[in-house]
Amino acid sequence: MRPYHLLFQHVLSRTDPELAHHATVRALALAHAVPGGPLVLRTLFGHGIGRGADPSVTALGLPHRTPFGMAAGFDKDAEIALALLDMGFGHVEVGTVTPRPQPGNEKPRSFRLIPDRALVNRMGFNNEGAEAMARRLARIRATRRGRDAVIGVNIGKNKTTPADRAVEDYRLGARILAPVASYLAVNVSSPNTPGLRDLQGVDALRPILAAVVEEARGAGPDERDVPVLVKIAPDLHDDDVIAVAELVDEVGLAGVIAANTTIARPDTLVTPRAKVEAAGAGGLSGPMLAERAVEMLALLRTALGRDAVIISCGGVMTAADVAERLALGADLVQGFTGLIYEGPAWAGSIARGLRRR
Repeated sequence: MRPYHLLFQHVLSRTDPELAHHATVRALALAHAVPGGPLVLRTLFGHGIGRGADPSVTALGLPHRTPFGMAAGFDKDAEIALALLDMGFGHVEVGTVTPRPQPGNEKPRSFRLIPDRALVNRMGFNNEGAEAMARRLARIRATRRGRDAVIGVNIGKNKTTPADRAVEDYRLGARILAPVASYLAVNVSSPNTPGLRDLQGVDALRPILAAVVEEARGAGPDERDVPVLVKIAPDLHDDDVIAVAELVDEVGLAGVIAANTTIARPDTLVTPRAKVEAAGAGGLSGPMLAERAVEMLALLRTALGRDAVIISCGGVMTAADVAERLALGADLVQGFTGLIYEGPAWAGSIARGLRRR
């Protein structure tokens, strides 16, 4: 058994998931800040894939050193984006961030389903707010390394903002963060903010996306447009997935991220039902999302053609999983839950596995 798996089995699995997450973020931030720390992270965990981008892996107009990236939710406030890149991810999506700071939902709000290598969370967009993230990202972008880093920003609305004013929140978040984002991801699919998923309906979604695209236009370096994607839920009906795809051309989006966590609790879960029920409401992530993520990828690629970008997310655990998504038409692939169960060398091992292929 590898050292990380021993640590997880005997220590981390007995620690509150949110406490373990915060400890991980603090440790990575500290490790990256000390002299020589980035090199140590690349050497220990990045499997020698280096810092430079691979021009053969291009998406959203940007070169990536590997097509596999970190999904939103792990680095909520852009504290460790560069550290995650040094660990082997090709891009990092930070957030979800809201215009104003908010504490999120009551604790406990994160739970492991260890037999399924899964997580349930109902964090509720806990974050320090868009202004704080923008300042942090501006400091990163002021460095040579930071200017080359592919860091997307996932934006949402505040919990206290009523649905009929959601456009204002998304517009403000885009206005603040587009100048420091490699791309913007519009999150209307988290199950942990009341009423948020209702915004995935085309009539509600259209003005939100149009507002974000407008704010992103000319906001990047050299007045380039910042690409905008929408992140959707795996629980959408196929017809609704296709309806969202039709908005891509209509509104001028760069593409779609599919998919977020699910509110379903599949019968295939092997965790005892009592423990699943005790975890309560929230978004489920893990390998059980793979089947639906692949279905959505196929639907979207058929509906969108080849021009729009699709970032496939959900159930990815191995280099073979990533390779399958790429073969089915994904431009980029994201993961999150696998880092919890596989440890800090996970992304680097996937990048190395993809290069061997």
